[in-house]
Amino acid sequence: MIDSIGFRFLDSRHFGVRARAFRLLRWAPVLFLPFVAALLTGCSRPAGERNPEETITGGSISIVSPREVLPLVRQAAVEFEARYPEAHIRVEEGTSSDAVRALFGATADLAILTRDLGTDERAAAVRGRLALEGYAFARDAIVMVVNPRNSVENLSVPDVRKLYAGTARSWKEFGGADAAIEPSIRTDAPDLVEAFAQQALDNRAVAAPSLRAASDSEVVALVARRPGAVGYVTLGARREGTRDLRLSRLDGLPYWSPDLEAIHEGDYPLTRSLHVYARESGPPLAKGFITFMTSREGQSLVHAAGLLPTAIPLRFVRRSPMKGSH
Repeated sequence: MIDSIGFRFLDSRHFGVRARAFRLLRWAPVLFLPFVAALLTGCSRPAGERNPEETITGGSISIVSPREVLPLVRQAAVEFEARYPEAHIRVEEGTSSDAVRALFGATADLAILTRDLGTDERAAAVRGRLALEGYAFARDAIVMVVNPRNSVENLSVPDVRKLYAGTARSWKEFGGADAAIEPSIRTDAPDLVEAFAQQALDNRAVAAPSLRAASDSEVVALVARRPGAVGYVTLGARREGTRDLRLSRLDGLPYWSPDLEAIHEGDYPLTRSLHVYARESGPPLAKGFITFMTSREGQSLVHAAGLLPTAIPLRFVRRSPMKGSH
């Protein structure tokens, strides 16, 4: 439970939370990837050139955001435009990789990522002499949900791997009823699927017979009507009619519910950081929007979306983990 939200670390002079930001500096002599080369083909204005009306609260920018974060980013854009009528913000859907390509190619001014920049992406930016600024503005969790009639409350991440590998076929193996396990897989949200594969499945293929769902709401509806079903959704999903599983990193370690404190402290095992990236030479409005997203007002939107704010200090009412067996 969040007891309070603070905001003393904000530094509007530098358009963000400087203590939590990082910068990729341009120093390398050569270009690397083709989409970085697009920067030199006239897709953007030369560095230093601005239209007279471009300010941190005016002008036009475009943002590419993954589907899972799209409602939050669009809501933030609406709030920003309502506050600053001279601002025009276009938000488009794309994966994190799509967002990076658009930012590097100057077809977008801000990239929303549900992960950090990859090693190849960082190298491409450096070799392309592209200076970037990145800010973490939220933290999400991958929540495992089951039917409320399922008596199993706790699983380890290796247990989750067994469910999707097909090596565990009955809930009886985890202390529940002798009922078939019906895992569901996602056909949407590539970023979420990738994060689940990396963190829960150790990048192993799903081998168990699986149900298919194309959104958080479809997973919830499926699990709510099938007693043996299990699925995964984002932290901000409405999960009525299902129950969250407590998870541990390994067998024998404490189990944690996906609450904001467990996510903040790093106890809950399946989490991911949400970042916003901008070109250092990009339009002032991009930096103004970052300032808003990392401000108390923007972080309140993050919290209202069911995610963990990360750009401001938080204080929690302390609680204990769940210990014991399944």
